Amino acid sequence: MALEALESDEFSNPLDRVERIAEAYEWAFSRTGSGEVTMQIAGGWSDMTVSLNWRDEFEILHAAVSLEMKVPAARRDEVAKLLARINEQLLVGHFDLWHADGSLLFRNSLLLSGNAEANDAQCEALIRFALETCERYFPAVQFVVWAGRNAAEALEAAMIDTWGEA
Repeated sequence: MALEALESDEFSNPLDRVERIAEAYEWAFSRTGSGEVTMQIAGGWSDMTVSLNWRDEFEILHAAVSLEMKVPAARRDEVAKLLARINEQLLVGHFDLWHADGSLLFRNSLLLSGNAEANDAQCEALIRFALETCERYFPAVQFVVWAGRNAAEALEAAMIDTWGEA
């Protein structure tokens, strides 16, 4: 569904727009507080928890996507190497690995300083880019974690673009 038809000036808090976008895409979501919306979205490789936080003091809409995966302690160093290589390629946003528990997430922000207001297209793009980035690189993480590949091999194997359908 194109969200251009939903554009409106009635929302000053970007989380109000995020809720409307989630409704338009029929994503399960909840307003977990005045400054946070959390969504559950099924991906092709993994279910994802998307948390969007509005930080009024910084005028930033922050998006964090948590993948349903814990990296085992024995593979965390190699996954960290992989994420560094991936992050080098990203124009915006970055992947993080929490060494304490092996959680993997993607983070990005929309800076709205000077009382700028986000529009629906910006909020949707923030969410879509995060989801698409997670989908694109998840197989590389799987190659490192479950196939025992090193970072370079995993990234190369995961970046092969396929054509057509099987």
